[in-house]
Amino acid sequence: MKREITPLSGKLLIVYRVFVALALALAVVLITGSLYALFRSPDSGPLFRIGSGKSTGGKHGGKNSATGSAAPLAMPNVFSGIGRLRVPLAGEPAAAVILSISFPYSAEDRPFAEELASRIGDFRSIAAEYFASLPREKTVNLDEEAAKAGILGRYNAMLRLGRIETLYFGDLMIVE
Repeated sequence: MKREITPLSGKLLIVYRVFVALALALAVVLITGSLYALFRSPDSGPLFRIGSGKSTGGKHGGKNSATGSAAPLAMPNVFSGIGRLRVPLAGEPAAAVILSISFPYSAEDRPFAEELASRIGDFRSIAAEYFASLPREKTVNLDEEAAKAGILGRYNAMLRLGRIETLYFGDLMIVE
């Protein structure tokens, strides 16, 4: 049985050659990068940074003066996953407190960040119970620092992997 092989068309042959060239170029880039990473010293810094790359390290430009190496800048994250709460006041279903609670935490403490994310429902219910227990008169003349301290104490009593240092009320409104 004879088989007849037809030659590829001109356009299909060009597409095939371009595809093979791109595949070879990708292989060369990957091999070069792998060899560079293999022979690079382990304590060398990054080749480039994605983002601003600006240092906020004071007059020494972010360098550790003892070793001359770049000091890591620990920027805190702000946890605002609790969202906006609308809590009816005690004794008056028409009146409510609307607030949002946020707080800073260390960006480097991953287990604590995971605990915070898993406790969002608990945070919401603690804040809701706190404000729902207040009568309208106390809410109108609310001592914000005392409210923050009360909620902060309840939050920290629940947490196991870290502590919250301060709370911020983003919105605090009483709606009648």
